[in-house]
Amino acid sequence: MPTVAIIGASQNPAKYGNRAVRAYLRRGWTVYPVNPNEPVVEGLATFRSVTDIPGPIDRATVYVPPDIGITLLPDFQSKAIPEIFLNPGSESDALVAEAERLGLNTIQACSIIDIGERP
Repeated sequence: MPTVAIIGASQNPAKYGNRAVRAYLRRGWTVYPVNPNEPVVEGLATFRSVTDIPGPIDRATVYVPPDIGITLLPDFQSKAIPEIFLNPGSESDALVAEAERLGLNTIQACSIIDIGERP
């Protein structure tokens, strides 16, 4: 079963960080919500950082603004996450350039659509 870290997971069902949690669960993924400010999302305990998640992560999907996302790139690198989806609004030229510098595989697209769901 593939694993996904949802960066910026939210308890608010209107936010994409919540919609992603629900979409990945429906598709059978093991979901790790990441948000240092919310203890639980959709019944799942959240993690403060991807580095707190035990074991490997197959994908990270980012739902935070680029100025926050860029600070998380070293954690993605240390966790050796094979693919990082930068959802609309989470990307910036500076973030993409830094991700490339770190050798991260970023994909600028909606990860919910990528798994065959509708956001």
